[in-house]
Amino acid sequence: MTIRTLLPGVLAVTLVAGTPGVARAQQDAANIGARLISDAAVKAAVEAIRAAEAQTIEDQVRICEVEAPPFKEAKRAEVYARMFREAGLQNVRIDKEGNVLGDRPGSQPRPRLVFSAHLDTVFPEGTDVGVKRDGAILRGPGIGDDCRGLAVVLAVIRAMNQAKVQTPGPITFVGTVGEEGLGDLRGVKYLFNEGLKGQIDRFVSIDGTGLGITHVAVGSLRYRVTFKGPGGHSYGAFGLSNPMHALGRAVATIAQFEVPTDPKTTFNVGRMGGGTSVNAIPFDAWFEMDMRSASPSALEALDTKFKRAVDDAVRDEDARWKKSVLSVDKALVGTRPAGQTPANSPIVQAAVSVTRALGFPVTLDEGSTDSNIAMSLGIPAITIDGGGRGTGSHALDEAFDPTNSWMGSQRALLIAIALAQQ
Repeated sequence: MTIRTLLPGVLAVTLVAGTPGVARAQQDAANIGARLISDAAVKAAVEAIRAAEAQTIEDQVRICEVEAPPFKEAKRAEVYARMFREAGLQNVRIDKEGNVLGDRPGSQPRPRLVFSAHLDTVFPEGTDVGVKRDGAILRGPGIGDDCRGLAVVLAVIRAMNQAKVQTPGPITFVGTVGEEGLGDLRGVKYLFNEGLKGQIDRFVSIDGTGLGITHVAVGSLRYRVTFKGPGGHSYGAFGLSNPMHALGRAVATIAQFEVPTDPKTTFNVGRMGGGTSVNAIPFDAWFEMDMRSASPSALEALDTKFKRAVDDAVRDEDARWKKSVLSVDKALVGTRPAGQTPANSPIVQAAVSVTRALGFPVTLDEGSTDSNIAMSLGIPAITIDGGGRGTGSHALDEAFDPTNSWMGSQRALLIAIALAQQ
């Protein structure tokens, strides 16, 4: 998950005039927080989820101590499916991609809300995933991103069941796979393209810590670039074009790229490798590249510059030795579409209304999350933070401070109830 704050503090969102139906939906959404909080069953659920915060934190630890490395989330998925059943969901299953799903029926078949968090982490198989306590602070890989989200999803289910909250629309609760790294959002892509295709009316992901509302999707392109040549002895074959030198030329050019600051546009060469020995001209060399922007046009322009830099590196390395032996493969290994759910849309208005009704500050963010897919398809979607305060995301010593973390649990609960309305 990647987040950038757009508008910190309390945000005054202005409704934009449109058709009467749209304006009415926006107005209803803007008022839904105050209306829900006055309902006896909802109020009981809000009180219950705060009282259960200690259990939510224990769930967070329990989930986090089951490893879920990239593409190997099955152990955690099995545990999470069992927790879904224990929480009272119906039709709990693990789909073909590895996502965990469970249903809470509504009084009507639609609108269907999907309420999710992601199972996977960035940490490789064999990582020590034990959670350590430093006073109240929890430390462990993935403790905030996204064990917190997974625990809050469970807390929402339990609180709704305990208070016997009935929603008009059904809610499908999900633990997705493949949100991080080269997972390429494969879990949520499967949901929208196959598993629940045509059945999702609204989508919410809980990802990370704090109280932000992400409504702008930062798109990304990820490449694995491989340079190839004949290779040979570093002395005896000296004078051959060198794939590693071509790689160096490309990376040096990329490092000098100028990119927009608004919209924020970024690039990063994160990994590289190749070769067989210090005294051998490599027959291959590779690097992995990540590019991001909330603007599709800025991302496209950066992509064009990147491809040109790679092709120029091959040409220049061959020209240096007056050879024509190198080739390059630019393999696209990840793509996340950019998009947004407008700030004045009913789903964002509802999240803002609920946050205000609870007396919490409103912050709108942009980020790269599971919601990218829904936003790119035009399906109302947001990603919300799960409360508490996290530091060191994607680091082995990631930490979670649970001070007032119940605020995230309460806000998630009310958002789920609000978005399962007609």
